[in-house]
Amino acid sequence: MAARRKMTLIVYAPALVGDDSRPVAVVHGMERAFPGLRLDWRVAEDGRPIALPQRDAWLAEGTKDGSFPLVCNGDESYPVMISGWELPAGSSPGGQAQLEVHAQLPPDAGGRAAVADVLEAVAESARAYWGHATPFRASVDIARQTRNRPDDLEPPPRGLPVIKSPGAMRSPETPHRLGWLNYWSAAAAQAIGFPDPARDADLLSRARRTTTGGWVVQLTDAPLDLDNPDHLDTLKRAYDRFPEIGGRSTP
Repeated sequence: MAARRKMTLIVYAPALVGDDSRPVAVVHGMERAFPGLRLDWRVAEDGRPIALPQRDAWLAEGTKDGSFPLVCNGDESYPVMISGWELPAGSSPGGQAQLEVHAQLPPDAGGRAAVADVLEAVAESARAYWGHATPFRASVDIARQTRNRPDDLEPPPRGLPVIKSPGAMRSPETPHRLGWLNYWSAAAAQAIGFPDPARDADLLSRARRTTTGGWVVQLTDAPLDLDNPDHLDTLKRAYDRFPEIGGRSTP
């Protein structure tokens, strides 16, 4: 049940190169955005948390092959964690390898209060193209929108639109899918035509500009729940508004 209730956060950024400082910056940004959070633990192979007294040095040393290792808060009853994965060029939009940063936040009031700030901090520190933070249950259905193979003819759940696989999309700046809270860099916002004051008044009422000119856009006041017909309708309307998302406006 806990896994079904957690808040998942993912951002997509340019691939790591050389002695890239972004992993340390991402972790620092997440700590600043979540009051009282310290991500100075790692997880052993047997699942035990192990303290990291020299966390930044360990993180820099462990950053390789386009990825960075998982760090967490060491509290198994209230887990908060983040790590970075490489998305290979062959599976990425435009054939450009990417850094895919994954974080998990608790579903309680503290996690919900911090999630928009955490999404912005992680995305901006990673220099991300786009990203989202979404309750786990809704994120599962949204992930099932992707058609990864031509012979995959099963329709997405809940009447949601089919979206292309990431590798079939032309540009990394174009978001692949929507979530509850959406981070769009300035380039991503331009790619999808946001904002249009005449068409986006409702979204703009729940949006804020970031220091780099990007946006954090919230679809619904409460965390996205696709069992709620109003929330499902809001998600569908957002897809209708932005056909570029998921590569749906191109053949």
